[in-house]
Amino acid sequence: MHRLGRIRLDDLNWEHRRYQRWLAYGQAKLANLLFTYELQRQLAAAGSTRTALAAHPGYAATKLQSHTESIQGRLMGTANRVLAQSAEMGALPTLYAATVADLPGGSYIGPDGPFEQRGYPKRVRSNKRSHDEVTAAGLWTLSQTLTGVTITVA
Repeated sequence: MHRLGRIRLDDLNWEHRRYQRWLAYGQAKLANLLFTYELQRQLAAAGSTRTALAAHPGYAATKLQSHTESIQGRLMGTANRVLAQSAEMGALPTLYAATVADLPGGSYIGPDGPFEQRGYPKRVRSNKRSHDEVTAAGLWTLSQTLTGVTITVA
């Protein structure tokens, strides 16, 4: 879903444009990756041995989509039963990222199947926008401003 995302640092919270839930969701997923990659850069610059990793479940049947209270939600509920992998399979990329010791920092883990929608975990690639260092740094700074939390990396 990060491929749908566009980051607008001047309107991160959709206050000056018409809210569109799927584009907002894509923005959130892209922001997760930008933040992860920026955290990895900051960890490396600080000489830390810690690593920042990202993972996605693919298309997992979780009932999350059933709470949209729309025809789209009902259609997605049907698609979940037919196309999606189990929630347990969807959890594997996160478990893989958390437990495989030799993953390099900045790795992105997802399912190995077609379009990364289902399958077993492996390292996958994210799009070019997710590696935009200028946007990532801007998001890092804006996140601190919006939350009032100063992030110290050591």
